[in-house]
Amino acid sequence: MRNLKKVLLGGVPALALTVGLTGTALADYSLSILHLNDLHSRIESINKYDSTCGAEDEAEGKCFGGIARIKTMLDQRRTALEGEGKNFVTLDAGDQFQGSLFYTTYKGEAAVEFMNGLSIDAMAVGNHEFDDGPAALAKFIDAANFPVLSGNIDVNNEPLLKGKVPGILILEKGGEKIGIVSALAEDTSETSSPGEGVRFIMAEDYLKGAVEALEAAGVNKIIALTHEGLTRDKQIAAAVPGIDIIVGGHSHTLLSNTQERAEGPYPVLVKNPEGVEVPIVQAYAYGKFLGEIEVTWDDEGNVIKAEGEPILLDASVAPDETFQARVEELAAPIEELKSKVIGSTAELIDGDRGSCRAGECSMGNLVADAILDRVKDQGVEIVIQNGGGLRASIDAGEVTMGEVLTVLPFQNTLATFQLKGSYIKDALENGVSKLEEGAGRFPQVAGIKYSFDPSKPAGERIVSIEMADGSALDMDKVYGVATNNYMRGGGDGYKVFAEHGLNAYDYGPGLEIVVADYLAANGDYKPFTDGRITQVK
Repeated sequence: MRNLKKVLLGGVPALALTVGLTGTALADYSLSILHLNDLHSRIESINKYDSTCGAEDEAEGKCFGGIARIKTMLDQRRTALEGEGKNFVTLDAGDQFQGSLFYTTYKGEAAVEFMNGLSIDAMAVGNHEFDDGPAALAKFIDAANFPVLSGNIDVNNEPLLKGKVPGILILEKGGEKIGIVSALAEDTSETSSPGEGVRFIMAEDYLKGAVEALEAAGVNKIIALTHEGLTRDKQIAAAVPGIDIIVGGHSHTLLSNTQERAEGPYPVLVKNPEGVEVPIVQAYAYGKFLGEIEVTWDDEGNVIKAEGEPILLDASVAPDETFQARVEELAAPIEELKSKVIGSTAELIDGDRGSCRAGECSMGNLVADAILDRVKDQGVEIVIQNGGGLRASIDAGEVTMGEVLTVLPFQNTLATFQLKGSYIKDALENGVSKLEEGAGRFPQVAGIKYSFDPSKPAGERIVSIEMADGSALDMDKVYGVATNNYMRGGGDGYKVFAEHGLNAYDYGPGLEIVVADYLAANGDYKPFTDGRITQVK
């Protein structure tokens, strides 16, 4: 039974959605939270690079995730918890949209179909849910059999969304009321396309009012389901009293107590304004993990324990047969998409490994120029793309989407940030530091020109760096830079991006989409090299 009611939270009207379930309360109350975030349209299973896993790798047990594995594990865990008499909720922290050809083909329709089959309790709006404007999100919400939440967005001036995005959900589980509040990254208007009718409120301002309203209504168990990223989640935890746990997304952070590449423990603990430690969880991205944490409250509503660990969805988890059959059915037209002609090229576009990992190559110029063209109106002046991310050449003639995907198979996303000139030099030094090994870190560029001397020691090889207009790179100036999310996170030795990049955003459109759109807009593309990278003899 669902009942809607209006609540005034922090001066902002928001819908509260109440879902009633029956049960019995105990003095100490425990709730298991099963959670996903940032699936990014990885409906099919993924490989170790987080891109779509091929049939051969699947047969060899090298694949992870996929919506059918998620279905299996969710069903297994909920059945087990139910058998133990435990309370549980299933939450998604947003960004179902964008990231694979399933999204390109079906937009949000495939995502909502599978999400409906997962029987989740609530989903947060992610910034990428706005990638095709309010209309696509509204269509998703209309088709969903679960509430889609976001409290710090004001949609009253967007007719397609007005009245459709609750800010609060109150669940009853085991005789206890569980309040769920939600917030979305405030810079979504810069990273996606919400339109002029959607206004964003600082999460802290909204959540303080929302939590106070819940507490006034007698709800003392409060989950913040956010799509803000771990850094912002920490700030929110430190600023907003009354939140008992934050289940987050957006930064694709792996928190774990067992995984080697974890970026922190599961959960991360941050003290709130009252000195109470607030657990924060996130489960990486792309459906590779299912998060599970058990939270225990005492009779006064204080959290006394929060323990858990994300579950790796590897080949040991058998895909749900019904889901898998539907995935394969929906995948059939995608094979047709791969054969779609998206442009043409007058000559071979050279993406050969030997070319792109040793010097300027025409494929490097194409990809870097396409990236710069996509973000030049965002203050970006410089692009650095690793040559190792370019995996093939494209023959003269018609260019298909499949060929672009062969060049860029990793489903990397466009990443933007700001970086001081001296750190840009450091990045280029890293890029040419392993030239002798043919390392993939070699930097293809746009917006700058540079020369290097391979006879010098690594770290001292960059001879000159100029902007495209011929002026010297200013070592003290902060520049807008774009790359791919792998490099921005420190991949291929580009730690300088991860450590010194400011205002980073790693989750723009896929590079394959960026390049395909650029080729489509440029008619019969003419590959070229123009001396932007030179080797001092």
